[in-house]
Amino acid sequence: MKEKILAEIKKIEEQYEVKVCLAVESGSRAWGFPSKDSDYDVRFIYVHQKDWYLSIDQKREVIELPINDLLDINGWEIRKALKLFRKSNPPLMEWLHSGIVYYQAFSLVDQLKAIQNQVFLPQSALYHYLNMAKGNFRDYLRGDHVKIKKYFYVLRPVLACLWIERYNTVPPIEFQVLVEELLEEGKLKQEILTLLARKISGDELNLEPKVNAINEFLEKEINRLEEYTKTLKVSKEDMTPVLDNLFRDILDEVWA
Repeated sequence: MKEKILAEIKKIEEQYEVKVCLAVESGSRAWGFPSKDSDYDVRFIYVHQKDWYLSIDQKREVIELPINDLLDINGWEIRKALKLFRKSNPPLMEWLHSGIVYYQAFSLVDQLKAIQNQVFLPQSALYHYLNMAKGNFRDYLRGDHVKIKKYFYVLRPVLACLWIERYNTVPPIEFQVLVEELLEEGKLKQEILTLLARKISGDELNLEPKVNAINEFLEKEINRLEEYTKTLKVSKEDMTPVLDNLFRDILDEVWA
């Protein structure tokens, strides 16, 4: 599959006259809980030629390929990516730390990682993950019966919030790392690991009685985190000048 993805990246570079700096997996495969039939969610960052930026017109900042049963590929132009990086955008931060890298070129990723702690906004990341958890809990976990896969779309953002609360850093993308680092040995952790093994083996669509230990943990933490986020007041320096220089440097590097 990697060869097919690399071929698609090459076609994108040729068709749109761009250079790709990073292409990674961003979905359940990167999170560590794929199922047997999970598709590939490929995300990339790309750079246009210099003249493309010297225009009075606003231009499209994304490239999206038609989604098929196996591949979902889309990317962000570098200025869009840098503006979202300045806001500590959690999905972009996850791209930068994905453990499944299909393609990486030039120095963009290394430069962004070097300054990520200067732009990281805990309250922004917390709101993102908490709202995701609340929405998925409301939509999928309130009934007496639950599909196994839905638990992970609440567990992962809740654990990401707990990581930010504890360490004040970008949370790891891998679900298993969050579980091992944040949860003590006991019934809750064992229930989660049992569900994880079943999901990966293909039981994810089974509709089963809810797991009370997990539901109670999630509801309690969501309510607590809602109150915790209200207490956060963190300000950061304006990184725009730094990112402007980084943008110019990358343009020179890519199109030298």
